[in-house]
Amino acid sequence: MSTEPAQRTPLVVSTREELRDEQMRWALAGSLEAGDEPGRRAVVMTMGALHEGHLELVRRARAEAGPAGQVVVTIFVNPLQFGAGEDLDKYPRDLDGDVAKLAEVGADVVFAPTPDVVYPDGDPVVRVSAGRVGEVLEGASRPGHLDGVLTVVLKLMHLVRPDVALFGEKDAQQLLAVRRMVRDLEVSVEVVGVPTVREADGLALSSRNAYLSPEERERALALSRALRAGAAAADRGAAGVINDAREVLDGADGVVVDYLALVDPVTVDAVTDDFSGPALLLVAARVGSTRLIDNQAVEVSPEVQR
Repeated sequence: MSTEPAQRTPLVVSTREELRDEQMRWALAGSLEAGDEPGRRAVVMTMGALHEGHLELVRRARAEAGPAGQVVVTIFVNPLQFGAGEDLDKYPRDLDGDVAKLAEVGADVVFAPTPDVVYPDGDPVVRVSAGRVGEVLEGASRPGHLDGVLTVVLKLMHLVRPDVALFGEKDAQQLLAVRRMVRDLEVSVEVVGVPTVREADGLALSSRNAYLSPEERERALALSRALRAGAAAADRGAAGVINDAREVLDGADGVVVDYLALVDPVTVDAVTDDFSGPALLLVAARVGSTRLIDNQAVEVSPEVQR
C-alpha cells in the first residue's frame, strides 16, 4: 500500500491578503468537536525548482501537521541571499511543475509571492544578522548570505504563522543559523531538521545540480566520496578525518574546493586536533561554474597515540 498522502491540488496564493484569507478559512473550518486533536500548521520554505529532497520535507511536514493540520510551502527566490555575480537571474523557476509535484505529497497551500510582496518597501532597512555564525564558511565565502536567509525566514514565519518549520540538513549552517535565530529572538516556531536526500550514487540533491553537464555531475561525486572517506577515518581523530577527505578532493579533476572543515555541530566552530565527539564535516566546491555544498555527521574518536 502506498504511503504517499492522498493527492490534492494545493491552493496557490501570491499576496499577503490571499494568504491571510486562507489562514482564516482554515481556522474557521478547523472548529473541532470536543475530543478531537487540533492540527498544526507546518511550513517548508523553498526557492522552487523542487526535487525529491524538497518533497521529502513536505512529506515530513504532512506528518508533523497531522490529518487536521495545514501544510504551507513557500516558493520565493530571495534576492537578499544572492551576492554580486551569483545566479539570481538564472536560478531555475518552474511554478507549474512545482505545484504538480506538491499535489502528490500532501501540500495544502503554496505561497508564491513576488519580491514586492515580501519586501513592499524595497530592500529592507532593518535586517536580521546571523552574527558570528554568518562570518565563517558560507558566510566568509558569501558575505551577507545568511543575513539574507534569516531575514526572509523570519518574515515568512511572521506571514505564514506556522507551528513548525522544516529545513533540510544539507544546508547545515543555514539550519543552525535558523535555530539560533528562533532561540535568541524568542520566535515561537519549532524547527525540525530533515536528513539529506541523495541519489543512489551519493550525490546530494540540489536545485543547482540542474546546471551540471553529465561530465560535471560525475566529477561532483567527489564531494560525497570525500565526506565518506573522512567519516571512515573518524577513529584516527580530527586530523585523520580532514586528511582523508582532503586526499579525495585533491585527486579530483575539475573540482575547485572553497572550504573543507570539521566543526562543532552547535557552534560551527572548527574543532581542534584533540577533539572527540559528534562533529560535522562540511565541504563547498565549484564544479565547472556550479557551486555545491554537502556535509556529513561524524563521530570523532580521540586520536590514538602511536
